Formats: sequence, structure tokens, C-alpha cells
Amino acid sequence: MLAVATILCTLCCLFVSTTEGKNWALLVAGSNTYDNYRHQADICHAYHVVRNHGIPEENIVVMMYDDIAYSRENPYQGNVINEPNGENLYPGVVIDYKKEEVNPEVFLAVLTGNSSGIRELLGREGKVIVSGSDDHVFVNFADHGAPGLLAFPEDVLHAKPLEKAIKSMHKNKQFKKMVFYVEACESGSMFDGLLPEHISVFVTTAANPDESSYACYFDDERQTYLGDVYSVNWMQDSDKEDLSEETLQKQFTITKQETNTSHVMEYGDKTISKMTVAEFQGNEKCDKCGRSPRPRHPLEDAVRSEKVKLAIREHKLRTATLPYEKRAAAKELNALLDHYAKTDELFKGIVNALRHSQNAADKTSLKFHEDDSYASVVHQRKPITQWDCYQGAVDALMFACPGLQLPQNDYALRHLYMVVNLCEMGHPSLAVRTAIGAASFDNSQFCDTVM
Repeated sequence: MLAVATILCTLCCLFVSTTEGKNWALLVAGSNTYDNYRHQADICHAYHVVRNHGIPEENIVVMMYDDIAYSRENPYQGNVINEPNGENLYPGVVIDYKKEEVNPEVFLAVLTGNSSGIRELLGREGKVIVSGSDDHVFVNFADHGAPGLLAFPEDVLHAKPLEKAIKSMHKNKQFKKMVFYVEACESGSMFDGLLPEHISVFVTTAANPDESSYACYFDDERQTYLGDVYSVNWMQDSDKEDLSEETLQKQFTITKQETNTSHVMEYGDKTISKMTVAEFQGNEKCDKCGRSPRPRHPLEDAVRSEKVKLAIREHKLRTATLPYEKRAAAKELNALLDHYAKTDELFKGIVNALRHSQNAADKTSLKFHEDDSYASVVHQRKPITQWDCYQGAVDALMFACPGLQLPQNDYALRHLYMVVNLCEMGHPSLAVRTAIGAASFDNSQFCDTVM
């Protein structure tokens, strides 16, 4: 009897030890409008990568505004491609959250498996990542970014709430291993110095904490960029490689070598990089994924993310043939250049309002140093340590200047390092927010007159 019990116990242990976990994928395009076509194209492509490699649809969550496939600007209705002459990636993509549902609160609820949170936010049931302690989670995010934040269509996700969510998931044993691939400007700042190495999370980002990511593959007919350099490089690699033989480290190295427009970075638990790509993007071999030849190199026409709108409008003006087309293109370009100039003025006004404040209550606390000049704030890039000051300032800017449309204004997002500098120079959070309010009075194009 004892021998039988021993055998049963051994079999039970063997069953438990060989139980395989599930794969989960959360794919997020955080932008909207046709100018940002590339982000949704990236995510449509990513969806097919993980589906083609065996991750079931019920284990994939897609967040995408869904306004480009049938945009009036799209000459090929219902068609989304991620490379020149590429296949239509839109059919078959199951989008779980669209339009205004693509926001930071929903993203965090989905990531952390918070079904009740989704019901409270949206008034309906919604798919979430219900991963467990044996499961692998793959998160791919494509959008705009800035120091310590990732943008959504109408709001931003700050680094600290994401850090808190990841740590909570680790504490609650909601994954065995988790991998993030993040396409955004300054995306390294979301994890640099924040992500511990011991919580089984590995991250690669399109850029370091200080630099732009790059768009690529301008399409003359569609009049927009089809992809982002980092994203198309890792996905073209996944499309052609045997993922059961390729490690995450090898894919990172290939992507880094091909993406020399920015510094592709890695963070977190780098021992995970020794695992195979298949363990996160799907374990099934994709017989139809072999591809040749590769389209033109994405670096041939790569452009900084914040220059995309300008490049698109300049191209429209160059290629316009009819007089009315030229007038319309010139008007659109001039409006954008005016928008850029007003953005520059706003941020310069914030710096000067803070530096020249005559409020007696602030004089003792503000640190008026020589290095507080506008030029010095512009030419420095300090790492973020004063998170509360910076996050409060960003939120104040969005409230005071809704017309700036900060979350999707990639040109303005590239100015936020100046706000970081002001906080890091020792200015109190209230003083920075007050300066934003003061500067907003001089910029009626973007800002409300009352903060």
C-alpha cells in the first residue's frame, strides 16, 4: 500500500512539474490620426507574428484606435501595410479596445488582469491578461513617448504607475517571465533606473532615455510612413527566423545592429534574454513566414518621430501638381510651422516665468542660479529623480493647454525634457506648475485663459 502511495505521489509530482504555462500577448498602438499610420500598422503586424506562431486569439489583447484602415486619407480602404508592397495586415486582427477606450487606465487594468476595473471604467466586460505563475507575458507598445511617459490618444502613462503595476504583478505571481518591446521616443526612460533585475521582467526599447525613435518606409500613394525602424526590424526578423532556435538576445542584437538611428536598449532581468523568442511570441513553427527578398532597408528614408508630420507635409507640397493642391499643401505646411513656433514660445515662456518670478513667497525657495537660463535648460538633459514634480507639471500642462494636444503632439513631447530640468534644478513642484499657468496666459492658441 505504501509503495502504491509512493508511486502515485511521484506521478503527481511529475505531472505538476511538467505542466506548461500559457503565452499571453498585449499589443498596444497608443496613437490616432492618419499621420501616425505606422503605429497601428506595427501592431497589426505584431498581431500576425504572435498568431502565426501559435498564441491563441483568446490570449491576445489588442488596443488600437482603429481610425486608419478606413480613414478618408487612405487610398486603399480596409488596407494596412507595414512595409513597401507588403501584405494587407488589417484583416483578421481582433481589436478588443478602440477609440476612447485606448487609454492608460484601461491599459493598466488589462495588463494586471483587473476585470472589475474594466467594468468600472467602461461599463462593460472586456478581455484582460489572466496570466498565472507558470505563464509568459509579451507586451508590445508602439506610439509616441517623452521622458518618463508613454502617450495615448488623449492622456499619458507615467513611468511610476507602470512600475507599480509590474511589481504588483510579480508580487501576485501573475507571470513566470514577462517581456516588453517598446517603440517610442525616449522609451528607455520608462525603465532606466526603475526596473529591478530580480522580478523576471526583460525589456527592450527603441531608444535610450534621451533620443528619438525613427519612422520609416514613406509610401507615395498613402502619403504616410508605414512603419518604425525598431519595430519593423524585430518583426521582419521574427517573420523569417525559427523562433524556437533564436534567443531574445540574438533578436535584440540583430534589431540593435539594424536600428542605428537610435540606441536600442535592454533593461531588467537580462538572463531572460537567453530564452528563445518562441517562449514569448509563440511556440509553433510558422510555415508561411519565410520571406525573401527583404523590402528596401528601413534606414533609407528614416526620419525622427517628431519630424514625421513635417516630412509628410513637405512631400505633399513637392508632389502637388494642380494649383489648388499646391495652395492646400502650402497652407497645411505653414499651419504646422506656426504650430511649432507657438510650441517653442510656450516652453520658453514656462522657463522664463519660473526664472523671473517676483512672487515674494517663492523667492526664498526658488533657486535662481546662473544655470537657470533658458539656454542652459535647453542644452541639458537631466535624468528624472523628482518624479512627483515632473508628473504634476505634465498633468498641469495638459490641463492648462488642452489645445496643445500634448499626448499626440510629438513635437511638444520632445520639449518635456526642459520640464524635467526645471524640477531637477530644485524648483518646487508648485512653482513649476505656477509657471506653466503664467505662460499659458500668453499662448491663447493652445491654452485656456484660466487655469
